[in-house]
Amino acid sequence: MTSPSAQEAVPTFADALAAWRNGAHDAARSHCAQLIAADPHNADALHLAGVCDLERDRLAARALIGRAIALREDPHFLVNFALTCDRHAENDMAVAALTRALALKPDFTHALNNLANLYDARGERAQAAALLERVVTLEPDYAAAHYNLGSVLLPLGDLARAEAELRRAVELAPAHVSAWNNLASVLIAGNRKSEAQTLLEHAHALAPDSIDVLINLGVLLRNVGRMDEAKALLARAVELAPGNANAWNNYGNVFIELGDSDAALQAFARALEIRPDFAHAWSNYGNALKAAGDLEAAIDAYRRALVCDANNEGAHCNLVYATMFATDDGMAIRAEAQRYAARHDAPYLAAPAQHANVPDPARRLRIGYVSPDFRNHCQSLFTLPMFAQHDRAAFEIVCYASVAQPDDVTARLGTLVDLWRDVRDFDDARLAQQIRDDGIDILVDLTMHMADTRRALFARRPAPVQVAWLAYPGTTGSPATGWRLTDPWLDPLGEPGIDAQYTERSLRLPDTFWCYAPFEAAQSMNELPALTAGHITFGCLNNPCKLTDATFALWAGVFAALADARLVLMAPAGAARERLLARLAAHGIEAARVRFVGFQPRADYLSTWAQVDIALDTFPYNGHTTSLDAFWMGVPVPTRVGRSAASRAGLSLLSNLGLTELAAGDDAAYVRTVVALARDLPRLAALRAGLRARMAASPLMDAERFTRNIEAAYRLMWRDWCGQDGRGTPRGA
Repeated sequence: MTSPSAQEAVPTFADALAAWRNGAHDAARSHCAQLIAADPHNADALHLAGVCDLERDRLAARALIGRAIALREDPHFLVNFALTCDRHAENDMAVAALTRALALKPDFTHALNNLANLYDARGERAQAAALLERVVTLEPDYAAAHYNLGSVLLPLGDLARAEAELRRAVELAPAHVSAWNNLASVLIAGNRKSEAQTLLEHAHALAPDSIDVLINLGVLLRNVGRMDEAKALLARAVELAPGNANAWNNYGNVFIELGDSDAALQAFARALEIRPDFAHAWSNYGNALKAAGDLEAAIDAYRRALVCDANNEGAHCNLVYATMFATDDGMAIRAEAQRYAARHDAPYLAAPAQHANVPDPARRLRIGYVSPDFRNHCQSLFTLPMFAQHDRAAFEIVCYASVAQPDDVTARLGTLVDLWRDVRDFDDARLAQQIRDDGIDILVDLTMHMADTRRALFARRPAPVQVAWLAYPGTTGSPATGWRLTDPWLDPLGEPGIDAQYTERSLRLPDTFWCYAPFEAAQSMNELPALTAGHITFGCLNNPCKLTDATFALWAGVFAALADARLVLMAPAGAARERLLARLAAHGIEAARVRFVGFQPRADYLSTWAQVDIALDTFPYNGHTTSLDAFWMGVPVPTRVGRSAASRAGLSLLSNLGLTELAAGDDAAYVRTVVALARDLPRLAALRAGLRARMAASPLMDAERFTRNIEAAYRLMWRDWCGQDGRGTPRGA
């Protein structure tokens, strides 16, 4: 016979439920075990026992909840049964359980919410969003549902509604760190990075070890140049979550910014080991390989990224730009650019372009320049002198600056134009509308496919005339850009097939594509180093991605002919230099003849030219700004002329300097030209002494002449548009 005290010790289901709700899960589990032992058909106890096991053993939990459902088909039991299913591998089983729960209780918001999460997991986001809309209508204060709805609307591109839902989520649940993080992600997607940073700093204070917050905040701090903080946050993320591919990917990006290509490559390799189909990591891996001088492997990485995700715009942009370094086949470059435009510009090109600009050929024109590089960047060597010379009576100059880290050069540029718009927090749609509202007549793309491009902006055609210039002499591949600026040397008029390399109409400036002015006061010139060194020192301070096998094959003949010659190269420290030395050795250039310098501040970089007698040009992508810097420091740059505009840059510069004898049409001629110059020290010394004056007297530094020429080009483009009806046919036709 059971004693009265023993009977009093038997728990009730209410006891078990209270223990569970108070967080005493072990006690709840024990109570349920006693209840089930006393009555194996106690469905409530079986169900609660399964819930207690959800976190530690989902299969055991499934068995218990399944027994409860067999006894009583309760919607709550079915919802928790679905939680025992893997949301990916067992998605169908979970969906079936929740569908049955909703058949029993159609307005069961927890079932609707969880079913939406399952549809989201299988990529059916529109269906997930519809379910969540129903949840928040039924239960307006359900914070998790608002969070889930906002999180689903973000990848659907509905940023306004996503923001509203996530703001409601954090209003209802101020400690919901993931909601703060995803709200910041919405703002980042809308290019509102300053606001996003504030939210992420708040989220980080709430949960210092949240992996998603550490990653997002680290990325934003990297973008604004706070590298030490970004590195610390991302290091913490990979420490806490060594299996998180996204953390490793963004950690690698910090090392790219810091110039540590070895560490960057290791981080990206780890990300790809974890997630082999991670398109962004493949693209960034390509960037690190390119920075280290391994162009062929970089291009392969970009292609791998596109295999993983054909819509990865960044990887495709990187591929287009890298192709220019790999070949002088202009038609191959155009084809890759057109493939990019066909995939990424098409949605915007389908909409008709309508412009309210008054088609008056003679009126004052509004010229808009778009760039992320209005700062201490090589681009400003060319924009500063031109902006200072623009005829403000005939042209109103507007700059749209997406500069992440403005500096003193940004401020200088801002004083030279009529209107300066800081648009770093504008997404492309908002910026396109701003440009329309500003009444821009001619919009100039200064970036094309380079870093931080605004290709989708130009695809929206916010201005009636759009032109590509300065980034590099090439093609956008897009019908959205009608014109490209070039010169008679980059693209010789009348040469068969030249203009066919571009989707744009080519307008040749009379003299030069570039007008150069160094930032700083002129550094003093030194005498020819060879006069005291007893040997010729060659130098190439171009980006290592230009150091192709075609370049090294070109140089091999020079070093074979000049046994005492030495070489200065620019490359990041570490394995990148070792790989370059191995490749040079394969071309017969011994490591003992090579000295490296790292990436340097501009003044130090210019001083490095004082150690160089002759600059060796690269092929198929010649030096552009680097060659102008060399000339300015008295260092001649013989060039190998190719078929593409980028491989004819050296010819353009030498032609404007009156030194076309230093341009060679084939490899053998290049070797003869360089060797002859190296062996004629009096001629070389005279060139060094006179190059700066020659530069100053040439069209390359005649800012007023260059600006009048580019303004005449703008006027010609504008008159052409005024003769059209806005649809590409002559007005009045």
